[in-house]
Amino acid sequence: MKFIESVYQKLRQHPKRVVFPEGTEPRVLAAAAEFVHSQLGVSILLGKKEEVEAAAKKAKVSLHKIHIIDPEKAEDLPLFVNRLENLSRYKGIAEPDARKIVSNPHYFGAMMLQNGQADGMVGGATSNSGSVLRPLFQLIKPLAGIKSISSCMILQVSNHHYGEKGVFAFADCGVIPNPSVEQLSMIALESARLFRQLTGGVPRVAMLSYSTKGSAQTQDTEKIVAATALAKQALFEKNQPGEIDGEMQADTALIKQIAEIKAPGSQVAGQANVLIFPDLNSGNIAVKLVHRLAGGDAYGQILLGLDKPAADLSRGASVHEIVGVAAIVSLQAIEYRRLYPDQGAGRYETAPTALAP
Repeated sequence: MKFIESVYQKLRQHPKRVVFPEGTEPRVLAAAAEFVHSQLGVSILLGKKEEVEAAAKKAKVSLHKIHIIDPEKAEDLPLFVNRLENLSRYKGIAEPDARKIVSNPHYFGAMMLQNGQADGMVGGATSNSGSVLRPLFQLIKPLAGIKSISSCMILQVSNHHYGEKGVFAFADCGVIPNPSVEQLSMIALESARLFRQLTGGVPRVAMLSYSTKGSAQTQDTEKIVAATALAKQALFEKNQPGEIDGEMQADTALIKQIAEIKAPGSQVAGQANVLIFPDLNSGNIAVKLVHRLAGGDAYGQILLGLDKPAADLSRGASVHEIVGVAAIVSLQAIEYRRLYPDQGAGRYETAPTALAP
């Protein structure tokens, strides 16, 4: 069984509501219809009703049982405007300006998510990362103890000898351009948590580098070594299931024969299923190569560290991938309280990290 089918099976027992801000995009329309048809939950499309209906007709997509909300005419618009005006970053904003901001589908969707009117949000099919992430960073509370939001890609390759029967988490491939030691540690821990929730497998986290166990010693490799030590300590203190090791090269992380030579005794080397990249360049390039050249299924970017589940799609995402991301986000919503029992931090007043290019 493919990984995503197991997600669908779990979700059918607890269907969730997903809001899609790009309600006129044909791929989003088809994905929203498939989400409903597959009994995964409720699809909510944002946009002018006549434009959404015209786009659906042109794309030959049925809107049966799909909810359409026009942010500019929504009953909740005054409420959302009031809540925006009460945020300190927007103090003193004129009411027409606040209304214009909240009428933006991405902001309206984030408001729905924050206020419990949707269980997850999936955007980015036609928008750049900044347009999707800014509203989420500004309006959604962060998880307690999280200082930087990051992201994770879930991939499945056809060769089941690698990863968790071919399933991997790659991070961070979409948000933090040059993560610090502390951020790399956090990315490792949050990716491991998500991987365990989605697959049930034990996360084996490889902190990737161009060096393995001191084969090269530079400022860059020392950063990975420090992040690995910090992540291991946090894993122990939180009593979180999993193994973390590094620094190591990608072949050491994946291939047992090479691991026996370069990292003998490692609990991760040769069997890693969570790959943590040193920066956004390497992570984003790697996920695109695996997706396209290896023909892997890719689902993401799943955002890590937010109080509510959300995702920023690649603009090249297919209908199948959009449905898969919506399902993953929904599955997160089912167990979010159990996965993050210490929620309760305040809102961000400024975007916590730089945005992906």
